[in-house]
Amino acid sequence: FGAEYKGAVHLIEQAFGHLLLCPLTVLLLVGKDCKIFICLTLLSCFNILRNLNPENELKRYFGARAVLGDQRPRQRQRQYVRSTWLTAPKNTWPRYSKTGIAMQLVETRRGVQYFTFEHHREYQQVQFKFLDAVESMDPNNIVLLLQMNPYHVDSLLQLSDVCRMQEDQEMARDLVERALYSLECAFHPVFSLTSGSCRLDYRRPENRAFYLALFKHLMFLEKRGCPRTALEFCKLILSLDPENDPLCVLLMIDFLSLRAREYAFLTRMFQEWESHRNLSQLPNFAFSVPLAYFFLSQQEEHSELELSQARQRAARLIQLALIMFPGVLMPLLDRCSVQPDARVASHSFFGLNAQISQPPALNQLTSLYVGRTHSLWKDPAVMAWLETNVHEVLRMVDARDPLVEESEHKRKMRYQSAPRNIYRHVILSEMKEATAALPLEVTSQPVMGFDPLPPLDSIVSYTRPERYPSPCACCTLSLFFRSLLPNFNLQGDIRHDGDEEAGAGQDLNQGVNRLMAAMRDMLANIQFQEPPRDDNPEGDGDWD
Repeated sequence: FGAEYKGAVHLIEQAFGHLLLCPLTVLLLVGKDCKIFICLTLLSCFNILRNLNPENELKRYFGARAVLGDQRPRQRQRQYVRSTWLTAPKNTWPRYSKTGIAMQLVETRRGVQYFTFEHHREYQQVQFKFLDAVESMDPNNIVLLLQMNPYHVDSLLQLSDVCRMQEDQEMARDLVERALYSLECAFHPVFSLTSGSCRLDYRRPENRAFYLALFKHLMFLEKRGCPRTALEFCKLILSLDPENDPLCVLLMIDFLSLRAREYAFLTRMFQEWESHRNLSQLPNFAFSVPLAYFFLSQQEEHSELELSQARQRAARLIQLALIMFPGVLMPLLDRCSVQPDARVASHSFFGLNAQISQPPALNQLTSLYVGRTHSLWKDPAVMAWLETNVHEVLRMVDARDPLVEESEHKRKMRYQSAPRNIYRHVILSEMKEATAALPLEVTSQPVMGFDPLPPLDSIVSYTRPERYPSPCACCTLSLFFRSLLPNFNLQGDIRHDGDEEAGAGQDLNQGVNRLMAAMRDMLANIQFQEPPRDDNPEGDGDWD
């Protein structure tokens, strides 16, 4: 097709990324020779975007009547709203008006387009008020801010976290969807959700809200029972910055693929990315990919040759995973309530030493994987297959296979410290096992839900002006310290009158500020121990 072919592809990406042109219009624009290709491409793009709607997945499970209920008659009376792909606007939402967020095309390099969100002056003022509300530690201030600015994104995300902690899951999900709607309404006309060639730099604070809203929406979709839709959102997040992966969604894309039964996608991704991303060095891919091959080997619609190849690859890869990450086995069996046989339980390779000797970063990755995917391993057929390969690995260990020693050396050299994006992923995932393994340098600093662990090389486009709060605006803890220390000022409230007394008290103020931060952490982490329960635990399985 030559130039017409390339032009058709670019036009289709623009049209179905955001402009939503009529297919007939596209055909008329690019000529007659590409009709078949364009129709197929339009259908592919439309299918990708349809998979972003959780209602389509729920309809496949329960039927349209069960999902829609009595919504159809109401839609006729609904006021006109802008059509969007990421989320469907609801009648209960406030009427949308321009919020002061816009998206700009920064540059285009090698066919890849780099975009960024921008905050106009009025939105910046609202952002400053939001930061004041967060520092007040009173959610009611955020509610008041949203009453005046119902589509302020960071306020929606922060209040969603508050509702989720108060067990109001429906309201928490609704607020995240409203934040996504606000951001999608600000898309640039050529920003595409399906092309895979549009990038957003996470170092820019204005872009982070879009990443976080997508991630939080993904988590709600997975809990709602829509793993396929969650997988598509995971792919979308990864496409925004596949090289840096700021939220490290590679640590969960395997789990969503298995839950959605997209085994072929997971194995193909592993084959194509392993050479340049070393996915096998992540425990989640090391164990999930052979599990995907095992599930493929159980599907009767494939030929006998394909089933045999899948079984061989599954066995080879799970043995490599067990040799490289022996500390995964025992926690995984424990979460599955399975008691290993005497040979496995007594062998030093999989014993307690395998977990104790793991580097800190590997402990975090192991805890994250086991806590997230243990339910996928509970199937009796999976356990029988795992048992066979565990015994084969023990035979290799007893035979002093060189691969065992080589893998041990790799474990000791690598995984000493995790990148910042992995810590960010652990915080957002809220897996208790992985959160408990976070290092002190992460847990000792305050983590804001609207911007957890910002990049150290952030690109700041505007800064918050200096503030001089009055004593009545201070929090209770600050007033307490002011009553004890009259010279105490809040952090950032340094007087510039040249007074020597203020300069001499700066060190004291910094010390008290650190004490305040420690007391806030202590009060936030207070947990009340629940009384012991007499519930019968789940019955243990046994390999014997």
